[in-house]
Amino acid sequence: MTRTSSDPPEAARIFGSAHTKGFPDLLRSLGACLVVSTFQAGKLVILRPDGDSINTHFRGFDQPMGIAADPARIAIGTRLEIVEFHNMPKVAARLQDPPAHDAVYLARRSHVTGAIDIHEMAWDARGELWFVNTLFSCLCTLDAASSFVPRWRPRFVGSYAPEDRCHLNGLGMRDGQPRYLTALGETDTPQGWRANKRDGGLLIDMQEERIIARHLSMPHSPRWHAGRLWLLESARGALVTIDPASGVKTDVARVPGFARGLDFIGPVAFIGLSQLREGNPFTGIGITEDNIERQSGVWAVHVDTGNTIGLLRFTGDVQEIFAVQALRGVLYPEILHEGSHLATSYALPDEALREVAFTPDDSGAVRPQDF
Repeated sequence: MTRTSSDPPEAARIFGSAHTKGFPDLLRSLGACLVVSTFQAGKLVILRPDGDSINTHFRGFDQPMGIAADPARIAIGTRLEIVEFHNMPKVAARLQDPPAHDAVYLARRSHVTGAIDIHEMAWDARGELWFVNTLFSCLCTLDAASSFVPRWRPRFVGSYAPEDRCHLNGLGMRDGQPRYLTALGETDTPQGWRANKRDGGLLIDMQEERIIARHLSMPHSPRWHAGRLWLLESARGALVTIDPASGVKTDVARVPGFARGLDFIGPVAFIGLSQLREGNPFTGIGITEDNIERQSGVWAVHVDTGNTIGLLRFTGDVQEIFAVQALRGVLYPEILHEGSHLATSYALPDEALREVAFTPDDSGAVRPQDF
């Protein structure tokens, strides 16, 4: 195992990690890095291959949970707002830390939603951001005038109320549209899902307005990938496939922790694992009663065999993972929501750029990278 941290010694103790030897090469071979949220530690973590190590790069946010990410942008759902970052790769030349960054995500906008317990998020084919509003038991988008715009809720939920009636949590896209959602209970009372949290979970097809499968063990992270429907049964630490027509479930792999947060690159599934602390509302389930040592980190599983082919385990105080997203085509990004680069980096429409008069810096060099 190789230990690494991008932070000072005290932070290394708190946010330390260990990974299998081949994990950096696995990410390089896939041409990607990973973005991970840990709401318990209040951090966004970027797992970046750096030689023989994984550089664990931390940025602080207020209870970050849902993430939508692609090479051009990253959106993060936090306690009170959704924050969006856009990639300005030319800014990388101005950063001083080697090796050279291949993407720099700068803060672009923030939308205050209020405390709605934002869970999974994704962009549709038109670039509209969809997110699960767990407190109000609905799927939402944004507009300029509203805290959030409810677009869909399960038929068994009778009205909008800040009561977390079914613990709606996971969002899966298909053909560029929101399609699959998971909830922890088919319930319509305040936090009614808690009464049968062990195996009261369900998978919903929102386009067909039907429940595909019931009696799931705390399902999260539905995904359509390679022609199959996947999800995590978190309380069993299981990656499963679900037949969308019959609802038949097939186990693919088991991992040693509460499984939540899932993304795929080709035949590799990246799965987030959480330890679950004492007193967590998700305790009292199968995986907390089997006396195994639960891990916190990211596991890489080959979906053809179900075997673990790499992992990164957090060794410090990062105990709970929510989202795991792959940044395809990006290996060593930076994300900035404060500092001087925000003051001197500008993104303009193409028409305006043609009329910009660039100003030389102190060395006499023109600085088009500012734009």
